[in-house]
Amino acid sequence: MGSILFLGLIAVILVYFILIYNNLVAIKHNVAKAWANIDVLLKQRHDELPKLVDTCKQYMKFEQETLEKVINARARVADARETHNIAALGAAESALRAGLGNLFALVESYPELKANEQFVHLQARITGLENAIADRREFYNESVNINNVRIQQFPDLVVARMFSFPPQQMLRFEASELQDVNIARQFG
Repeated sequence: MGSILFLGLIAVILVYFILIYNNLVAIKHNVAKAWANIDVLLKQRHDELPKLVDTCKQYMKFEQETLEKVINARARVADARETHNIAALGAAESALRAGLGNLFALVESYPELKANEQFVHLQARITGLENAIADRREFYNESVNINNVRIQQFPDLVVARMFSFPPQQMLRFEASELQDVNIARQFG
């Protein structure tokens, strides 16, 4: 009778560890899915930005520095995205968002550009992508947080270490992106 109880206890413990392992695998894949969702949106925005810049170049002959900042930031975002460098992506995203903010603020000085149907469409498309990226960043960070908490909690900690479940890095942004926007400076 004692050996049957012992085998039953071992079976329960084994099933419990299997459930923990499967749950950790699901969480790990949620983090990967969240990153893939961000990656798709970043790629779409990457493809749209040259069209926006080309449209603006036709009208904004004297604003080349602003356009170059957007182009350079776009390249840094692409590099960070391709190498999955989360820290570099946060910094590059901050620069790109600032560049786009400056670009959209400068458009106010160009009534012909503001009236251009292609520009209006591209501006709406990129603004929509920015909002979707912000939503996906939140989902990604929540998935990373769940992963990181679970691999540090007992008994999940034991299984996570046995099978090398690593902590994931949150997507962070520069302090300048977290501050209020000074609208007067944008138009001054």
